Amino acid sequence: MIILGLTGSIGMGKSTTASMFADFGVPVYDADAAVHAIYAEGGAAVVPLSEVFPEAVQNNQVQRDILRHIITESPGRLRELEAVVHPLVAKSQIAFRSEAVANNAPLVVLDIPLLYETGGDSRCDYVAIVTTSAEEQKTRVLSRPGMTEQAFEQILQKQLPDAEKRARADFIINTGFGLDFARKHVEALIDLLQGMKV
Repeated sequence: MIILGLTGSIGMGKSTTASMFADFGVPVYDADAAVHAIYAEGGAAVVPLSEVFPEAVQNNQVQRDILRHIITESPGRLRELEAVVHPLVAKSQIAFRSEAVANNAPLVVLDIPLLYETGGDSRCDYVAIVTTSAEEQKTRVLSRPGMTEQAFEQILQKQLPDAEKRARADFIINTGFGLDFARKHVEALIDLLQGMKV
């Protein structure tokens, strides 16, 4: 089974591209969805986070906006958060991979926004980066509800520069030329990878 890491900075079109892989029948692990699941009511992170960030847990679920505010005000507490969340997300990823192996999937995609930043690329056979121009990226991000230039800059500071990601990746999928262009690249990449051996 080939494991393809899929990553890209905010506003590059990574989520849309991940859905294209899924549309072609490739199992996709969504790291963001995994975090949402463990933060949801009764999720695996609720009890441990209630001990570390009690103010961020209400009605048996983690309030992401409160948690985000705490981390913004006290950046040093990010490590406390990661110490709880990362092992839980890793556990869900292992379960996903085990299921894919049991189903004889020739290829799976790990959709992880901070793939390089967290060292997740070491668990992948190949990495594909989703990209577009800086101008298009900014336009997309600032069109999101509640997004500001300051918030956008803060997010970018936590992510490796796009140029560095492109230099490290095995494959580049450019979403700046439209969805049809990106979809054809995704299809070609699936064909290529499914014909390879690791």
